Amino acid sequence: METWQKLLQASTTRPGDLLRRYGIDPSPLEDVIKRYPMRVNPYYLGLIRSVGDPIWRQAIPSIEEIEDSVCCPDPLDEEQQSPVPNLVHRYPDRVLFLVCSECAMYCRFCTRKRKVGGENMIINHQTIQAGIDYIRAHPEIRDVILSGGDALLLSDEQLGSILQQLRAIPSVEIIRIGSRVPVVLPQRITMNLVRLLRRFHPLYINTHFNHPDEITPNSTKACARLADAGIPIGNQTVLMRGINDDPEVMKRLMQKLLIIRVRPYYIYQADLVQGTEHFRTTVEEGLEIIRALRGHTSGMAVPAYVIDAPGGGGKIPLLPDYLQSLGDHVSLKNYRGESYFYRNALPAIAEIDTLVAHVG
Repeated sequence: METWQKLLQASTTRPGDLLRRYGIDPSPLEDVIKRYPMRVNPYYLGLIRSVGDPIWRQAIPSIEEIEDSVCCPDPLDEEQQSPVPNLVHRYPDRVLFLVCSECAMYCRFCTRKRKVGGENMIINHQTIQAGIDYIRAHPEIRDVILSGGDALLLSDEQLGSILQQLRAIPSVEIIRIGSRVPVVLPQRITMNLVRLLRRFHPLYINTHFNHPDEITPNSTKACARLADAGIPIGNQTVLMRGINDDPEVMKRLMQKLLIIRVRPYYIYQADLVQGTEHFRTTVEEGLEIIRALRGHTSGMAVPAYVIDAPGGGGKIPLLPDYLQSLGDHVSLKNYRGESYFYRNALPAIAEIDTLVAHVG
């Protein structure tokens, strides 16, 4: 069996031979990968069934990436919310800590497309130490999310050192790792890695399955190893045109995630990231997908549908209009569109006033 390191080394980084195999001229894509690098390892490449299928669209560069005149490089304003390089402090009690500049695959829809895998993302011992020092100096931070790039692309030794330093900070209660490795390079989830991670509980992993075809025997085994080690796994799916914008596809994805012990956590409306306009769907389509999930499958299979607000406003949940009106009676619609009424409670202050009047 090939190790994960050998699979990574065998990655395709130029479109030439790959596209010629499918009868496609690769020359127009050279300009694309100069701006947005390409890396697809043999495992994930092997999941492609046909040109333009959902796996292909996530992995193979497209000329549309450099024709995007709508989106911007940093829509979430991460750079303006970074008190030290590679650490984003947006919410009061948690930080996003970027500890690796590389990924096992360079997804064509990446929210950090502007810098991941390129010269603009410099992560080294000094930047990691600056991040740890910042976290230590801000005791309001109780939750640290390791990302990048992909934190699980670090060696066991590098990752273990970072986790150990974070666990030594008394105010850090929870550590999370954001990683697409269980999806695109599941061979990285070795027993040695799992033994390392389980030393640092409470530790959570959020991964990133976007299509049912990504749930394979290999990715199932990787998730089982993590779950068996007591590591809860959540999934953050990005809603994308031509990949998962079909309600039935999304429902099947969520159901299959539960089978492999991965909890559907978020469906993201695609960020306004430069180079990804061709992936974006309408918000109405996202709401329709939530309608197709809610009530039609287990509530555990219904993640929150959110927009990560442009300008760094954070995640804002969106729901179809189940709540019709508020008042003495709450007007509701269920998943079938049927109307119901719920008798509202009196506000607490009104209850006190009523009690005082009665005693008087």
